[in-house]
Amino acid sequence: MLHQLPKIAEAAAFIQKRWPNKPRAGIILGTGLGNLADAIQSPVKISYNEIPHFPISTAVGHKGQLVCGTLAGLPIVAMQGRFHLYEGYPAWQITLPVRVMKVLGIDLLIVSNACGGLNPNYRSGDVMIMEDHINLMNANPLTGINDDSLGPRFPDMSQPYNRELINRALEIARRSNFVAHTGTYAAVNGPNYETRAEQRFVRKIGADVVGMSTVPEAIVAIHAGLRVLALATVTNECRPDDPNPKPTTGDEVVATGAKAEHKVRTIVLGILEHEAKR
Repeated sequence: MLHQLPKIAEAAAFIQKRWPNKPRAGIILGTGLGNLADAIQSPVKISYNEIPHFPISTAVGHKGQLVCGTLAGLPIVAMQGRFHLYEGYPAWQITLPVRVMKVLGIDLLIVSNACGGLNPNYRSGDVMIMEDHINLMNANPLTGINDDSLGPRFPDMSQPYNRELINRALEIARRSNFVAHTGTYAAVNGPNYETRAEQRFVRKIGADVVGMSTVPEAIVAIHAGLRVLALATVTNECRPDDPNPKPTTGDEVVATGAKAEHKVRTIVLGILEHEAKR
């Protein structure tokens, strides 16, 4: 990690020249959820290919730009599109934007994603607030010589997702009259969707949903001392014992995520409104 510090500083300095404000929260908008960025007031939009050392987003439904501005009364930076291991980037590089947002001033990171529902009680369009995760990616962004200025060598991950934020998100969902689960997210590399045997395995080891993102960002956020809230939208139901399982497509995932976007939007705006009053 020792090589990251100058890259982080250069990227942060570039963004600060375009938007000199101090954000209090960072948001990573996943598949089908990028339209939340349209609600940001006085937005400054910066394409990832302009920012030094940022990768380029190639995933379906990811615009690939940083949007800086105010949302629900709080100064924020939002990633409209994220990066994945399956795009060929190393773990440290796909999480570099989290480090940059930390330098810019955030102390809260909100992450959203699309996922496959393994828990039989989950339905497409449901939102799961992540309580925990299982890293099956065979990759960790903290691998290598630790830079103590970025975080501790052995960060504790016994509670990676902030309990206070989880409870507040549940309360917002209840007030808004929609279902929000809490559960465990299993992260896999992708880009292929899981076989039925893999679905059975991941469910058996304790996962409620499975996806291809979020965990690297969460690990880095905890390493950097940030509070983290992660929201997973179930965009397809994994039913491995169905004799004729319905194939999953990327377009379906994006479309279902878009239909459920109002739920994630409601939670995010409620969280930010509360943060603005602190």
